[in-house]
Amino acid sequence: MTATAPTAPASAAPTKVTTLHSKRDTITRAEGWRRRGPLLPALIFMIVVTQIPFLFTLYYSTQSWNLVRPGSRHFVGLQNYADVFADRQFWQVTINTIVLIVGTVIISVFLGLLLALLLDRKFLGRGIVRTLLITPFLVTPVAAALIWKTTMLDPVYGLVNWALSPFGVGQVDWVSKFPLPAVMADLVWQWTPFMMLLILAGLQSMPRDILEAGRVDGAGAFKLFRELTLPHLRRFIELGAVLGAIYLVNTFDAVYMMTQGGPGVASANLPFYIYQRAFLGFDIGQAAAMGVIVVIGTMVVASFALRLIFKSFTGKEEAA
Repeated sequence: MTATAPTAPASAAPTKVTTLHSKRDTITRAEGWRRRGPLLPALIFMIVVTQIPFLFTLYYSTQSWNLVRPGSRHFVGLQNYADVFADRQFWQVTINTIVLIVGTVIISVFLGLLLALLLDRKFLGRGIVRTLLITPFLVTPVAAALIWKTTMLDPVYGLVNWALSPFGVGQVDWVSKFPLPAVMADLVWQWTPFMMLLILAGLQSMPRDILEAGRVDGAGAFKLFRELTLPHLRRFIELGAVLGAIYLVNTFDAVYMMTQGGPGVASANLPFYIYQRAFLGFDIGQAAAMGVIVVIGTMVVASFALRLIFKSFTGKEEAA
Protein backbone atom coordinates (compact mmCIF):
# COMPACT_ATOMS: atom_id res chain seq x y z
CA MET A 1 0.00 0.00 0.00
CA THR A 2 1.33 3.37 -0.98
CA ALA A 3 0.39 6.57 0.79
CA THR A 4 -0.55 9.51 -1.40
CA ALA A 5 0.19 13.02 -0.28
CA PRO A 6 -2.74 15.40 -0.18
CA THR A 7 -2.88 17.66 -3.22
CA ALA A 8 -3.36 21.39 -2.96
CA PRO A 9 -6.57 22.83 -4.33
CA ALA A 10 -6.45 23.94 -7.93
CA SER A 11 -7.30 27.56 -7.25
CA ALA A 12 -5.42 28.88 -4.26
CA ALA A 13 -6.60 32.14 -2.77
CA PRO A 14 -4.19 35.01 -3.59
CA THR A 15 -2.20 36.13 -0.61
CA LYS A 16 -2.41 39.80 0.21
CA VAL A 17 0.99 41.50 0.37
CA THR A 18 1.10 44.27 2.90
CA THR A 19 3.84 46.87 2.88
CA LEU A 20 5.16 47.57 6.31
CA HIS A 21 6.34 51.08 7.12
CA SER A 22 8.71 51.07 10.01
CA LYS A 23 8.92 53.83 12.53
CA ARG A 24 12.44 54.50 11.30
CA ASP A 25 11.11 55.47 7.82
CA THR A 26 8.60 57.86 9.37
CA ILE A 27 11.29 59.45 11.50
CA THR A 28 13.60 59.75 8.50
CA ARG A 29 10.97 61.51 6.40
CA ALA A 30 10.11 63.86 9.21
CA GLU A 31 13.77 64.60 9.75
CA GLY A 32 14.20 65.27 6.03
CA TRP A 33 11.35 67.80 5.98
CA ARG A 34 12.68 69.32 9.19
CA ARG A 35 16.02 69.90 7.48
CA ARG A 36 14.50 71.24 4.26
CA GLY A 37 12.01 73.48 6.01
CA PRO A 38 14.42 76.35 6.83
CA LEU A 39 15.50 76.42 3.18
CA LEU A 40 12.00 76.96 1.80
CA PRO A 41 11.88 80.75 2.43
CA ALA A 42 15.20 81.15 0.62
CA LEU A 43 13.93 79.00 -2.26
CA ILE A 44 10.71 81.00 -2.53
CA PHE A 45 12.66 84.28 -2.38
CA MET A 46 15.02 83.08 -5.14
CA ILE A 47 12.09 82.09 -7.37
CA VAL A 48 10.32 85.42 -6.83
CA VAL A 49 13.46 87.51 -7.37
CA THR A 50 15.05 85.62 -10.28
CA GLN A 51 12.75 83.21 -12.06
CA ILE A 52 9.56 85.27 -12.27
CA PRO A 53 11.40 88.34 -13.69
CA PHE A 54 13.12 86.04 -16.20
CA LEU A 55 9.75 84.73 -17.35
CA PHE A 56 8.57 88.34 -17.84
CA THR A 57 11.77 89.03 -19.79
CA LEU A 58 11.03 86.06 -22.04
CA TYR A 59 7.54 87.43 -22.64
CA TYR A 60 8.79 90.95 -23.40
CA SER A 61 11.40 89.56 -25.80
CA THR A 62 8.58 88.37 -28.07
CA GLN A 63 6.95 91.83 -28.15
CA SER A 64 7.66 94.85 -30.30
CA TRP A 65 7.48 97.46 -27.56
CA ASN A 66 8.99 100.93 -27.73
CA LEU A 67 8.15 103.29 -24.86
CA VAL A 68 8.27 106.31 -27.18
CA ARG A 69 5.22 104.96 -29.05
CA PRO A 70 2.54 104.16 -26.47
CA GLY A 71 0.02 101.55 -27.56
CA SER A 72 2.26 100.11 -30.25
CA ARG A 73 3.11 96.91 -28.42
CA HIS A 74 2.34 93.73 -30.36
CA PHE A 75 3.57 90.16 -30.67
CA VAL A 76 6.46 89.61 -33.11
CA GLY A 77 7.67 86.15 -32.12
CA LEU A 78 11.42 85.68 -32.60
CA GLN A 79 11.91 88.82 -34.69
CA ASN A 80 13.68 90.64 -31.85
CA TYR A 81 16.24 87.83 -31.63
CA ALA A 82 16.84 88.01 -35.39
CA ASP A 83 17.34 91.78 -35.13
CA VAL A 84 19.79 91.35 -32.26
CA PHE A 85 21.90 88.83 -34.16
CA ALA A 86 21.91 91.15 -37.19
CA ASP A 87 23.07 94.13 -35.09
CA ARG A 88 26.77 94.89 -35.71
CA GLN A 89 27.10 96.88 -32.52
CA PHE A 90 25.85 93.89 -30.53
CA TRP A 91 28.71 91.76 -31.88
CA GLN A 92 31.22 94.53 -31.22
CA VAL A 93 29.98 94.82 -27.66
CA THR A 94 30.15 91.02 -27.30
CA ILE A 95 33.81 91.11 -28.35
CA ASN A 96 34.42 93.93 -25.83
CA THR A 97 32.83 91.81 -23.11
CA ILE A 98 34.97 88.77 -23.95
CA VAL A 99 38.16 90.86 -24.01
CA LEU A 100 37.17 92.53 -20.72
CA ILE A 101 36.48 89.22 -18.98
CA VAL A 102 39.41 87.21 -20.34
CA GLY A 103 41.95 90.02 -19.89
CA THR A 104 40.82 90.85 -16.36
CA VAL A 105 40.73 87.20 -15.26
CA ILE A 106 44.17 86.34 -16.70
CA ILE A 107 45.90 89.41 -15.24
CA SER A 108 44.12 89.03 -11.87
CA VAL A 109 45.07 85.35 -11.61
CA PHE A 110 48.69 86.07 -12.52
CA LEU A 111 49.03 88.92 -10.00
CA GLY A 112 47.09 86.95 -7.39
CA LEU A 113 49.47 84.01 -7.83
CA LEU A 114 52.51 86.24 -7.34
CA LEU A 115 51.04 87.88 -4.23
CA ALA A 116 49.93 84.50 -2.81
CA LEU A 117 53.46 83.14 -3.23
CA LEU A 118 54.74 86.23 -1.40
CA LEU A 119 52.27 85.89 1.49
CA ASP A 120 52.96 82.17 1.81
CA ARG A 121 56.42 83.08 3.16
CA LYS A 122 57.00 84.28 6.71
CA PHE A 123 58.25 87.85 7.05
CA LEU A 124 57.84 90.76 9.43
CA GLY A 125 54.48 92.53 9.01
CA ARG A 126 52.89 89.81 6.91
CA GLY A 127 49.50 90.30 8.58
CA ILE A 128 49.50 94.04 7.82
CA VAL A 129 50.52 93.46 4.21
CA ARG A 130 47.80 90.83 3.79
CA THR A 131 45.17 93.21 5.16
CA LEU A 132 46.28 96.01 2.83
CA LEU A 133 46.23 93.72 -0.19
CA ILE A 134 42.70 92.52 0.61
CA THR A 135 41.34 96.07 0.95
CA PRO A 136 40.59 96.75 -2.78
CA PHE A 137 38.17 93.81 -2.85
CA LEU A 138 36.17 95.44 -0.04
CA VAL A 139 35.74 98.77 -1.82
CA THR A 140 32.35 99.45 -3.38
CA PRO A 141 32.58 99.04 -7.20
CA VAL A 142 31.19 102.54 -7.83
CA ALA A 143 33.69 104.09 -5.42
CA ALA A 144 36.52 102.08 -6.99
CA ALA A 145 35.55 103.29 -10.47
CA LEU A 146 35.53 106.91 -9.28
CA ILE A 147 38.92 106.46 -7.59
CA TRP A 148 40.46 105.18 -10.80
CA LYS A 149 38.80 107.83 -12.96
CA THR A 150 39.60 110.86 -10.83
CA THR A 151 42.60 109.90 -8.69
CA MET A 152 44.58 107.42 -10.75
CA LEU A 153 43.88 108.20 -14.42
CA ASP A 154 43.07 111.91 -14.38
CA PRO A 155 45.13 113.67 -17.11
CA VAL A 156 46.16 116.57 -14.83
CA TYR A 157 46.17 115.28 -11.24
CA GLY A 158 46.31 111.50 -11.81
CA LEU A 159 48.84 109.41 -9.93
CA VAL A 160 49.62 107.33 -13.03
CA ASN A 161 50.79 110.38 -15.02
CA TRP A 162 52.73 111.61 -11.98
CA ALA A 163 54.51 108.25 -11.63
CA LEU A 164 55.32 108.13 -15.36
CA SER A 165 56.37 111.78 -15.70
CA PRO A 166 60.10 111.00 -15.08
CA PHE A 167 59.94 108.77 -18.18
CA GLY A 168 58.68 111.59 -20.41
CA VAL A 169 54.96 110.76 -20.25
CA GLY A 170 52.87 113.91 -20.40
CA GLN A 171 49.28 114.60 -19.44
CA VAL A 172 47.70 111.54 -21.04
CA ASP A 173 43.92 111.19 -20.80
CA TRP A 174 43.93 107.44 -20.26
CA VAL A 175 40.16 107.09 -19.96
CA SER A 176 39.49 108.78 -23.31
CA LYS A 177 42.37 107.28 -25.29
CA PHE A 178 42.28 103.77 -23.80
CA PRO A 179 38.74 103.33 -22.42
CA LEU A 180 38.59 99.54 -22.30
CA PRO A 181 42.06 99.06 -20.71
CA ALA A 182 41.14 101.78 -18.18
CA VAL A 183 38.05 99.82 -17.11
CA MET A 184 40.11 96.63 -17.02
CA ALA A 185 42.68 98.30 -14.74
CA ASP A 186 39.96 99.11 -12.22
CA LEU A 187 38.55 95.56 -12.35
CA VAL A 188 42.01 93.98 -12.04
CA TRP A 189 42.69 96.14 -8.99
CA GLN A 190 39.47 94.89 -7.40
CA TRP A 191 39.68 91.21 -8.35
CA THR A 192 43.35 90.48 -7.70
CA PRO A 193 42.76 90.19 -3.90
CA PHE A 194 40.04 87.58 -4.47
CA MET A 195 42.33 85.47 -6.66
CA MET A 196 45.15 85.95 -4.15
CA LEU A 197 43.06 84.65 -1.23
CA LEU A 198 41.83 81.63 -3.19
CA ILE A 199 45.32 80.68 -4.38
CA LEU A 200 46.79 81.34 -0.93
CA ALA A 201 44.27 78.88 0.54
CA GLY A 202 45.45 76.33 -2.01
CA LEU A 203 49.10 76.96 -1.14
CA GLN A 204 48.48 76.52 2.58
CA SER A 205 46.58 73.27 1.97
CA MET A 206 49.57 71.74 0.16
CA PRO A 207 51.46 69.10 2.22
CA ARG A 208 54.89 70.42 3.15
CA ASP A 209 56.50 66.99 3.24
CA ILE A 210 56.14 66.72 -0.56
CA LEU A 211 58.14 69.91 -1.03
CA GLU A 212 60.75 68.75 1.47
CA ALA A 213 61.08 65.45 -0.37
CA GLY A 214 61.57 67.33 -3.64
CA ARG A 215 64.28 69.51 -2.09
CA VAL A 216 66.04 66.42 -0.76
CA ASP A 217 66.00 64.96 -4.27
CA GLY A 218 67.80 68.06 -5.50
CA ALA A 219 64.94 69.92 -7.21
CA GLY A 220 65.31 73.68 -7.46
CA ALA A 221 62.71 76.29 -6.57
CA PHE A 222 61.46 76.71 -10.14
CA LYS A 223 61.20 72.97 -10.73
CA LEU A 224 59.32 72.49 -7.45
CA PHE A 225 56.89 75.20 -8.48
CA ARG A 226 56.39 73.78 -11.96
CA GLU A 227 56.12 70.10 -11.04
CA LEU A 228 54.43 70.20 -7.61
CA THR A 229 52.98 73.58 -6.65
CA LEU A 230 51.35 74.56 -9.92
CA PRO A 231 49.55 71.20 -10.48
CA HIS A 232 48.25 71.39 -6.91
CA LEU A 233 47.00 74.96 -7.47
CA ARG A 234 45.37 74.18 -10.81
CA ARG A 235 41.86 73.51 -9.47
CA PHE A 236 42.00 76.61 -7.24
CA ILE A 237 43.06 78.76 -10.18
CA GLU A 238 40.32 77.28 -12.37
CA LEU A 239 37.69 77.87 -9.70
CA GLY A 240 38.79 81.47 -9.23
CA ALA A 241 38.79 82.08 -12.98
CA VAL A 242 35.27 80.69 -13.41
CA LEU A 243 33.82 82.59 -10.45
CA GLY A 244 35.50 85.79 -11.57
CA ALA A 245 34.26 85.38 -15.14
CA ILE A 246 30.67 84.73 -13.98
CA TYR A 247 30.72 87.93 -11.93
CA LEU A 248 32.49 90.03 -14.57
CA VAL A 249 29.80 89.22 -17.14
CA ASN A 250 27.51 91.43 -15.04
CA THR A 251 29.93 94.36 -14.80
CA PHE A 252 28.02 97.61 -15.17
CA ASP A 253 29.17 100.13 -12.56
CA ALA A 254 32.76 100.47 -13.77
CA VAL A 255 31.72 101.05 -17.39
CA TYR A 256 28.95 103.46 -16.43
CA MET A 257 31.04 105.54 -14.01
CA MET A 258 34.28 105.67 -16.01
CA THR A 259 33.47 105.77 -19.74
CA GLN A 260 29.69 105.66 -20.29
CA GLY A 261 30.50 102.99 -22.87
CA GLY A 262 32.29 105.46 -25.13
CA PRO A 263 33.69 106.66 -27.32
CA GLY A 264 30.95 105.06 -29.40
CA VAL A 265 30.77 101.52 -28.06
CA ALA A 266 34.55 101.13 -27.68
CA SER A 267 34.28 100.27 -23.99
CA ALA A 268 30.65 99.16 -23.76
CA ASN A 269 29.95 95.62 -22.56
CA LEU A 270 26.74 93.63 -22.84
CA PRO A 271 25.03 94.80 -19.60
CA PHE A 272 25.72 98.45 -20.44
CA TYR A 273 24.54 98.01 -24.05
CA ILE A 274 21.32 96.41 -22.81
CA TYR A 275 20.86 99.38 -20.47
CA GLN A 276 21.40 101.77 -23.38
CA ARG A 277 18.90 99.96 -25.58
CA ALA A 278 16.26 99.78 -22.83
CA PHE A 279 16.54 103.12 -21.01
CA LEU A 280 18.09 105.38 -23.63
CA GLY A 281 16.66 103.85 -26.80
CA PHE A 282 13.40 102.79 -25.04
CA ASP A 283 13.30 99.54 -27.06
CA ILE A 284 12.14 97.11 -24.40
CA GLY A 285 11.62 94.19 -26.77
CA GLN A 286 15.16 94.10 -28.18
CA ALA A 287 16.69 94.80 -24.77
CA ALA A 288 14.78 91.84 -23.32
CA ALA A 289 15.94 89.63 -26.19
CA MET A 290 19.56 90.64 -25.54
CA GLY A 291 19.12 89.87 -21.85
CA VAL A 292 17.77 86.39 -22.60
CA ILE A 293 20.68 85.68 -24.97
CA VAL A 294 23.24 86.82 -22.39
CA VAL A 295 21.65 84.76 -19.61
CA ILE A 296 21.45 81.59 -21.71
CA GLY A 297 25.03 82.02 -22.98
CA THR A 298 26.33 82.62 -19.46
CA MET A 299 24.48 79.58 -18.10
CA VAL A 300 25.85 77.29 -20.83
CA VAL A 301 29.47 78.42 -20.43
CA ALA A 302 29.31 78.48 -16.61
CA SER A 303 27.68 75.03 -16.40
CA PHE A 304 30.31 73.53 -18.69
CA ALA A 305 33.19 75.16 -16.79
CA LEU A 306 31.83 74.26 -13.34
CA ARG A 307 31.27 70.66 -14.45
CA LEU A 308 34.93 70.40 -15.47
CA ILE A 309 36.07 71.94 -12.19
CA PHE A 310 33.92 69.65 -10.05
CA LYS A 311 35.23 66.66 -11.99
CA SER A 312 38.74 67.87 -11.23
CA PHE A 313 37.96 68.16 -7.50
CA THR A 314 36.25 64.74 -7.43
CA GLY A 315 39.10 63.11 -9.29
CA LYS A 316 41.66 64.58 -6.89
CA GLU A 317 39.71 63.34 -3.86
CA GLU A 318 39.29 59.83 -5.31
CA ALA A 319 42.98 59.67 -6.17
CA ALA A 320 43.85 60.75 -2.64
